[in-house]
Amino acid sequence: MDMLQELAPWLTAMGVLIAFSGFFSASEAALFSLRWQDQREMRESGTRGERWAVALLSDPERLLSAVLFWNLLVNMLYFSMVSIVGLKLEQKQGAVAATGFSTAAMLSIIFLSEMLPKSVAVLKPRLLARWQAMPLAGVVWMIGPMMPVLRMVNLLSRRLVWPRFQPEPQLEADDLERAVERSHMADEVARTEHAALRNILLLSDVRVDEWMRPRAQFRAFRPPVRLSDLEGERTPSGYLLVTEPDGDEDDIAAAVPLAVMAEIPKGALDRYAVPVSYVPWCATVADALQQMQDHHSPVVAVVNEYGETIGILTQEDVLETMFTYSPSRSKLLLDKNPIHPLGPDHWLVAGVTSLRRLSQLLRLELPPSRSVTVAGALQDHLQRLVREGDEGQWGPFEFRVAEIAHRGHLVVELRLASPGEEQP
Repeated sequence: MDMLQELAPWLTAMGVLIAFSGFFSASEAALFSLRWQDQREMRESGTRGERWAVALLSDPERLLSAVLFWNLLVNMLYFSMVSIVGLKLEQKQGAVAATGFSTAAMLSIIFLSEMLPKSVAVLKPRLLARWQAMPLAGVVWMIGPMMPVLRMVNLLSRRLVWPRFQPEPQLEADDLERAVERSHMADEVARTEHAALRNILLLSDVRVDEWMRPRAQFRAFRPPVRLSDLEGERTPSGYLLVTEPDGDEDDIAAAVPLAVMAEIPKGALDRYAVPVSYVPWCATVADALQQMQDHHSPVVAVVNEYGETIGILTQEDVLETMFTYSPSRSKLLLDKNPIHPLGPDHWLVAGVTSLRRLSQLLRLELPPSRSVTVAGALQDHLQRLVREGDEGQWGPFEFRVAEIAHRGHLVVELRLASPGEEQP
């Protein structure tokens, strides 16, 4: 009894430290398990605690450093007390009692401060983040003066201990491409999966200016925007694009996801807009998708070397690319097949068809061009805007512009020229 009374303060302090350690472990798991959709809802319409949680996640490196620092400090204090109690037990009860107590103490902190809190936090991240954000903000603020020192130690350790450390991927893209091409698929479901994998790998090889919706394919509105501004027409992309209030009408600043709104209000549509990200014209579709994920934006605006918006790419466009058996930008924009055979060595081609796709499908080498589409290549070839009825020779083809529809859509008739007629 005397021994229990002597150890009671130490055991109480150990229990408090286990509770603190569990708090930090649960906070880390809960906050970093929040999906970007949850974060957006918490930021826009959440409680005060939820807004505090999103504010903490705006600087994840600072948050994680603070949580790990306090958790490490708590664990060091805990095991120091375990050592003190173990020594007292060894003096009074023997080595067996001390060993048993140390083992029980270690299992207790593993289960009660790591496994159990993190399991609960992953299941209910938003609920726990709501209640833990404010006290966690306090401890992060307390460690603020030490944060430059911790960041410097982290930087020096990476520079001195692993100065040339480069994370090595488990598989290269080329390895995945070879694995997909060599796989033998039997049923239709397997062939569809094969096509999806092939299209996903294609994202890192296709530029955004090949897949974007060009400037002529969407309309942007200066706020305030009302439903009547659409004049009863549905936006082709499913998004209402909004510019800066006092900026150029070509500069896209935000997008309203009309396709997922349960009810579209008649006025002030720009209040429901989400910011867009920006990528250069030479970026890949994989880069654009990464921007969408990093900035939680369903739309990226594509800009040229002068900073002008020349097109947009939506999240749905990328998904269409990945999960369509034979993805086609022109089919996505015009709802038609891009290349329609009219006879032997004779095709009808949409102007927005990419030169890459035309070359792959027809297995022909095309003349070099600064443009990436058939319409752009013909415009470079003619050195002027394309007009309906234009005819001529382009690489291995004789071409005739069959039709120019609204907003610059054109359809070109291509016929394979005889070898003697082919021109560079």
